[in-house]
Amino acid sequence: MDVGASALCYELLAEVGEGAYGKVYKAREVGEKGRLLAVKKFNIQAASCDSGIPPFMLREVALLGKMKYFNHPNVVKLLDASAIVQDRVLDLTVVLEYIDQDLSAYLSKASATGLTRDNIKMLCSCVCCIQDVMLQLMQGLDFLHSNMVLHRDLKPENILISSRGEVKIADFGLARIYTFNMALTPGVVTLWYRAPEVLLNSVYMLSVDVWSAGCIFAELFLLRPLFRGLTEVQQLQKIFEVIGLPNEDEWPQDSPISYTPSWGPQSPSPELLPKLSLDESDLLFKCLTFTPGRRISAAKALAHPFFMKN
Repeated sequence: MDVGASALCYELLAEVGEGAYGKVYKAREVGEKGRLLAVKKFNIQAASCDSGIPPFMLREVALLGKMKYFNHPNVVKLLDASAIVQDRVLDLTVVLEYIDQDLSAYLSKASATGLTRDNIKMLCSCVCCIQDVMLQLMQGLDFLHSNMVLHRDLKPENILISSRGEVKIADFGLARIYTFNMALTPGVVTLWYRAPEVLLNSVYMLSVDVWSAGCIFAELFLLRPLFRGLTEVQQLQKIFEVIGLPNEDEWPQDSPISYTPSWGPQSPSPELLPKLSLDESDLLFKCLTFTPGRRISAAKALAHPFFMKN
């Protein structure tokens, strides 16, 4: 990938985040547009420079670069990328559209009594509803999956919500182009949003993102993660407490983890969730289906009756 000098001129306004490799800044473009930008600056030291740009950074820039030409409203836009090597230090800069906050911050401002199914009014000027948030999330996910992009780390912190109520999927550091029977890393997706097949070290596919979306759907009602395990085994137990333990013949044959009847109840326990309507409950449990091949796709979810209501 050829990453040249930056074509955008901007001034940094404030640091808004920090990770293992660098920092994220709020910035403003210099010139007539004056638009706000999110600027990620990565510093890779000499030892790392010998092997080039870390793969996850390359993947994120390459995937966002490919997708920006489609200009999908529910995927964060890459505006510029540049890489400069000086004194054996690689400075990689990625410039993205700036979005006010992520879904995690959005939910933290909600009333302790929970979000309504109608308007959710926050401290910012954004007005959304649970249906609208999920509709936009599924539209973004359907676009990614139609282009064989597997996100692999959907969680509230990676879903952005603008002051105009726009929902955008962000952070493609773990994303991959999916091909059938490809070798995929088992340790992906933040634990609380990780699908059973990933927890079981089994083969997985695009449907892992739909599982994560289902966890997020429940969180919009609960204002907390649905499954909060401390270990992978405990995470599986918490999942089975809600969806019920699958039959042994549904257990993935390639999993190194043996089927254990004592892991959870045989039938679902929907009472562990808030009182959902029939359509809400049906969509949720179709997203949280144990067997990946039977789990609803993002495309089919968009045709679900839950999204047909005004």
